[in-house]
Amino acid sequence: MKTFSCFLLFAAIHCFFSSPCLVFSQSRKSVGFREAGRLAVAASLEIKNSRAQQMLRERIWVWGIRAFFPQLSFQIQEDDRLSLVSADSFIKTYTVNLEQLLFDGGRVSLSRKMEQEELILFADQLKRDESAVAEAALSAYRQILCSRMIAAIRGDALVSLKEQRRILAEEFALGMVIPVDLAQADITVRETELELEFILLQLEELEKQFSALLGLGDMPELSERVDIYRSPPIPDAEAVRRSALARNPDLGRMAYSIRQREAELKLSSRAWIPTVKATGSYSLSGQHYPLTRQSWTFGLSMQFSSPWLNAGGGGSAGWERPYDRNARAQTSFTPLPDPAAGLSAKQAALALAAERENYQRALERLGREAVLQTARLRLGEQRRAAAVEAMNLGAEKYRLSEVLLSLGRITRLELMENRLEYAGKETAAAEAAAALMETERALEQFIDLPPGSLEAFSRRTSK
Repeated sequence: MKTFSCFLLFAAIHCFFSSPCLVFSQSRKSVGFREAGRLAVAASLEIKNSRAQQMLRERIWVWGIRAFFPQLSFQIQEDDRLSLVSADSFIKTYTVNLEQLLFDGGRVSLSRKMEQEELILFADQLKRDESAVAEAALSAYRQILCSRMIAAIRGDALVSLKEQRRILAEEFALGMVIPVDLAQADITVRETELELEFILLQLEELEKQFSALLGLGDMPELSERVDIYRSPPIPDAEAVRRSALARNPDLGRMAYSIRQREAELKLSSRAWIPTVKATGSYSLSGQHYPLTRQSWTFGLSMQFSSPWLNAGGGGSAGWERPYDRNARAQTSFTPLPDPAAGLSAKQAALALAAERENYQRALERLGREAVLQTARLRLGEQRRAAAVEAMNLGAEKYRLSEVLLSLGRITRLELMENRLEYAGKETAAAEAAAALMETERALEQFIDLPPGSLEAFSRRTSK
């Protein structure tokens, strides 16, 4: 009993410092639902890494614009030749090459569009990850609120049971009850003490996890409360469906996937279009510095690539000052380089058709889900109302039990049992209210609303 008394003292100090009505508790950080979600996202290392990767991907995509601009290269060459029958030569050549894409059937633009769609999908996934981290913090927030309420309920019940046990001990001293009744009362009190110990230990662990999730050293002050009498607004199912069609994150992600598949199909269907490039070079050469021999070359090259035939050709013309002129033409063929790749366009078409079918099914499923989400919220409200009514009936039953005890109709042990039954109904009401908050938040997520926005949404859509 001494150990438990120390534990109760610790619990009392914990509840004392956790009370929002203390003046000096205001020095601690007060956190609501939205602030808790924001702090959890800010403290997540995974989210920080994903954001850094997103920024890096965006920079890489921006630099991809380089494909539309001239490609410049430099070449330095030394050609040394030692001969036994002629003069030795030591030729040094410095060349500047320039290559410019003229036409490729829009493949580079489509590739950049696909990369941009991937960036959008990555950003959407990042948003989903942030939402998951924030929702984990909000779920822990609600668990703490519910556990605190249950601990307070069990604490009040324990105080009442101890008072009844004290009275029973006095009656035992007067010979009014038998030892078995006192022993039974001791067992009931001890069971309630153990239950409260377990709840407080769970609460302490939840608070530590919550503080770590928010990146805070100490447990913050929680500004939100579980109100068992609060009846949340229940929006119209049709309004929820319309909002989900416009805002649902999963539906938006599927729309991005469809656009990506469309770009892939266009890219596959344009593979046969040749690529045309303009080339040019300028060279300085000679055996000794300064180099005096200059040459210019300009040309066009065309590359045709398909699964059945790779062909390339081009021509160039130039001159070497002061007298020489030159011209060159070349062609190459590679038959059947990759016949299996000829099915890539059909594969892209099938993938696009599958994405569109999934999108249509998602639209139908979304309508049904809107009805189910609204029904779940309405059912949760009914459960909360029923639990509150049962709690009120339990309170009335306990009040009547006190009257029956004074009349000698029931024993004090039966009164203690009725007090525990009333505490159980109080706990059920608190759990039903917390579950209703979870259901309300699930509906807000379904239509991509921030925490606590359902009431404003209901008012706006009911007009």
